[in-house]
Order: sequence, then C-alpha cells, then structure tokens
Amino acid sequence: MATSFKETAMSLGQMMLGEFDNEMLNTRKVLERVPDEKWNWKPHDKSGTVGWLASHVGNLPGWATMTLQTEELDYAPVNGPSYTPPKITNRKELLAEFDKNVAEAREAISKATDQDMMKGWKLLAGGKEIFTMPRIACLRGMVFNHLIHHRAQLTVYYRLLDVAVPGLYGPSADEMTPPPAKATASN
Repeated sequence: MATSFKETAMSLGQMMLGEFDNEMLNTRKVLERVPDEKWNWKPHDKSGTVGWLASHVGNLPGWATMTLQTEELDYAPVNGPSYTPPKITNRKELLAEFDKNVAEAREAISKATDQDMMKGWKLLAGGKEIFTMPRIACLRGMVFNHLIHHRAQLTVYYRLLDVAVPGLYGPSADEMTPPPAKATASN
C-alpha cells in the first residue's frame, strides 16, 4: 500500500534538525579550543575579547529556544532591566552553557509545528520595533547565520593566537597532511 505524502511529510522544524545538529557539532569543535589563558585577549580596541565572543557563540543556540517560546524580546526595555547574557568565565563553563542551550534548542525546534514556525516574532529596543519576521526566518537569520558569522570570527582570533583551527566543512590548514615530497631526478 502506498503511503501518502501527508503521512510522511516532516515539519519545518524537523527539516531544520540535520543542519542544526551539524552546525552545533562544528560549533562545539570551535568552542572546545578556546584558550582560557587568552580569555581577555582581543585583536583590536574595538573588538570583543575571546571570552566575550566565545560566550556569545555559546549563548546563541538559546536564542532559538527563546524565539520559539516567546512572541517578542525587548532587550533594552524603558522601565526594566536590559537583557543580560549568562556570565561565563572559562571554557568549562562555556561548554556546559553551550551544551545546555543546544539540548533545549533542539527540543524546541523538533516540537515546533509549522504554525509555530510561521508565527511572527518581534525584536524591540526601548519599546521600539527593530523587526518582526516569521520565527523560521528569525531562526535562520538571527540564530543560525548569526552563530556561523561569530564562530568564523572566533576562528580568525584562533589564527591570530596560533591556536589550531578545527575543520568545519572539511579539513582546515591545521589538519591537512602535507603532500608527499615530489620525486626528483636524483631519487
């Protein structure tokens, strides 16, 4: 008996899980290499520190959960406290926070219905709307792409600090085996 498409179709959230899992594995590989002794280093006065950037990357999966469980966020409300991310001071704390955020985000994404994904979500600052977009667009742009962008910045920090950069979509220059020496006429 043939199974109809409706019986086998995945939700939008379920379709995102493969990509989510792959990006979170790659992100963890990057965060595992954060050097505690360079936590406060930054490449320029206008740049964030290694610790700030790594913490931001580690917290971004939690934004997926927040996006799916709320209708809006005012990160600087006029009459209330501003959004404050968790204070992370070392790699051990970073990995624990990241792992917690990934597990919660994966569960929220896997349980989201298509209707949940298409519902508008609003970002505000001081009561003023910055944007409203479907949750799925917020997950893709403000969570996934945002995380990948900052993860890449962190790998540049690693290069500047001479920390081996992990391969993410294939081997990195630090993981490649040098090619064998070419044979010469004297061999």
